Amino acid sequence: MKARAKTMIILLILGITGLNARNRWVSGTVSDENGQKLIGVSVVIKGSTRGTVTDARGHYQIALMPKDSHLQFSMIAFETVEVEVGTQSRIDVVMAASASELEEVVVTGKGSVSLLGRFSGHSVSHNRRMMKTASPMAYADCEMVPLLHNTENYTSIHENGFKDVLRHPLSTFSVDVDRASYANVRRFLNAGQRPPADAVRIEELINYFDYDYPEPVGSRPLSVYTELSVCPWNTAHHLLHVGLQGKRIDKRKLPASNLVFLIDVSGSMSSANKLPLLKRAYRMLVKELRPEDRVAIVVYAGAAGMVLESTPGNKKEHILQALDMLEAGGSTAGGAGLKLAYKVAQENYIEGGNNRIVLASDGDFNVGLSSNSEMERLVEAKRKAGVFLTVLGFGMGNYKDDRMELIADKGNGNYAYIDNIQEARKVLISEFGGTLFTIARDVKFQLEFNPARVKGYRLVGYENRLLNDEDFNDDSKDAGEIGAGHTVTALYELIPAGSEEELKDIDPLKYQLSADHEGESRPKADPLAELLTVKLRYKAPDAEKSTKMEIPVQGKLLDLDKSSDAFRFSAAVATFGMHLRESDYCKKTNMEEVLAMARKARGKDEEGYRAEFIRLAESADEF
Repeated sequence: MKARAKTMIILLILGITGLNARNRWVSGTVSDENGQKLIGVSVVIKGSTRGTVTDARGHYQIALMPKDSHLQFSMIAFETVEVEVGTQSRIDVVMAASASELEEVVVTGKGSVSLLGRFSGHSVSHNRRMMKTASPMAYADCEMVPLLHNTENYTSIHENGFKDVLRHPLSTFSVDVDRASYANVRRFLNAGQRPPADAVRIEELINYFDYDYPEPVGSRPLSVYTELSVCPWNTAHHLLHVGLQGKRIDKRKLPASNLVFLIDVSGSMSSANKLPLLKRAYRMLVKELRPEDRVAIVVYAGAAGMVLESTPGNKKEHILQALDMLEAGGSTAGGAGLKLAYKVAQENYIEGGNNRIVLASDGDFNVGLSSNSEMERLVEAKRKAGVFLTVLGFGMGNYKDDRMELIADKGNGNYAYIDNIQEARKVLISEFGGTLFTIARDVKFQLEFNPARVKGYRLVGYENRLLNDEDFNDDSKDAGEIGAGHTVTALYELIPAGSEEELKDIDPLKYQLSADHEGESRPKADPLAELLTVKLRYKAPDAEKSTKMEIPVQGKLLDLDKSSDAFRFSAAVATFGMHLRESDYCKKTNMEEVLAMARKARGKDEEGYRAEFIRLAESADEF
C-alpha cells in the first residue's frame, strides 16, 4: 500500500512538472525607439496562429509549448521583429519605424496597385517596377496615405432626453440586434482603457445578453414582453422593460444557405487579432455547414477577386484550404469587394433559402468607393435583391466602427465585433440561427403612452435607430432585422403622472392650442388606467407588406426586489453603460450599486456571459 502511494506521488509530481513544461509563460513590454509603449502590437509564435496583442501599457504575456522557439512582433508602420526565446521568461522588445510602410502609395487615379500576399491561391508580390515606370500624369492622381495609429471612428451619439407625453405621445424606433458595441467595450476594458463615449451604444450592451422571453405562439414569428418597476438609478422614476423574442428554429431545420464570405486581406489586416483570428472564426463556421449549404469566398485588398467559387458545404476540406491560403497585404478596395460579393450571391441565389454575405474587415477602406455615403448608397441599392448581410468587425487602432455599423444597418444585416475566439464561437456557433438566418425584417416599435399614467419618458439608447412617427406605417422605410431566436430589449425611464418634476418647456404656440404643463389640459393621474399601447410592425423575409401587432399594457408597478432577473440585470447593464458614457441621468448611482444589482440578478448563466460582465464592471470601477 505504501509503495503504491509512493508511486502515485511520484506520478503526480511528474505530471505537474510535465504540465509546467507544456505551459511555459513568456512576458514583456514592447516600445518604440523613443521609449513609448506600443499598444496593439501583434505577438505571434512563429509557425503557428497562436498569439496575443500588447495592452494599454505595452505589456504582453503568452504561453509557449516546448517546440515553440521564436516570437514575432509586428505592427503597421514598424519593422517586424523576430526573437529567439531560448530559456528566457521575459523578453522586452524595441521596434523601429518602417520607412517602406509609411511611404506606401495608394493610387486612386490612372495608376494601379497590385494585391499583396496570396490571392486565389497564388503568391503575389508588390509591383515596384510598375510604380517606377508609371507616367508623370499617373502620379498627379496619387495620394500619399501615411498609416496612422489610433484612427478609430465612431458615430456621434447624443443621448436621448425626456419627452413630454402631451406633446410627444408616440415613441417610434427601429429594433437593433447588433451586439458589436459590447465586445468592443470589453476590448478596451481588458486593455485597461476607458472606451470612447461614442463607442458605448447602450442598447447593444443590453442586447448582448439573452433574457429568455416567452416563445411566440401560433404562426407569428415574434412575441412581446413588458415589465414595470422602480428605476434603479432614479427611484422617483419608473423603468419600463420591453422585450421582443424571435421564434427559435432548430439549426437542422433551417433553409439551405447560399453564403459568400467577403474577406478583407489588405495590409491593415495583418495583426494577430485580425486576419489570423478571422480565419479561425470562419473555420468554425465552415464546420457547421450542411451538404445543402453553399459557400463562395471573395477577397479584396487593392482589388477584389474570387478565391473560391460557390462550393457545397460537404466539401469542407476544399473550403478550408482556400481559407488557409489567405495572407494580408495591400490597400483596401472595400466597395469593389462588396459589389463582387453581391454579384456572386445573386448568381447562386437559392429561392426560399438564406442568401447572405458575411463580411469580415476592420472597415478601413481607402481605394475606390470608400466614404460612408458611397457605401450607404451601394448597400441600399443591393439589398433589394434579397441578399442579407452579416458584418464581423476585427482589430483595433484603425477600426472604423461607424462604417461597419452603417453597412450592416443599410444592408438588411446585423453587426458583431470579434475580439477573441470565444466571441467568434458565440456569434457563429451558439447564435448561428440568429446571426445568419432572418425571420422578420423591417421590424419597428411604436409606443403610445397614456398621460394619465406617464408625464414624461426617455428611451435609453437607440439614438441612431429613432424613426419619425409617420415612418411606422410606411413600408418603404427601412428598419432592423430579427434572426431566429434573437431577443431585443428596450428600456424607458418614465416620469410618473402627478410628479412635480418639471420638463423642458417651449413658448406657447401662436396659431393653435398648446398643452400647458401647469394647466388643466394635463389629465389627472390615474394609477388604474392603462400605461401604454405597444405596436409592432414586421415583414416576412420575402414580403413587401408589413404585419402589425398591437398590445395594450396595463403596467402594474412592481417593487424592484419583486421584479424579474431579466429586468434587474438589463437595468444594471444600462446603468453600467451610462456610467461609461458619463451620462447626466445616472449621477445618483455608482458602480458598486451596479455590481450589487448584477450579482443578485445573475440568474441562469450557463455560458458565463453574465459573470464576465460582472468582472468587466469590477475592472471599470477604477475609472
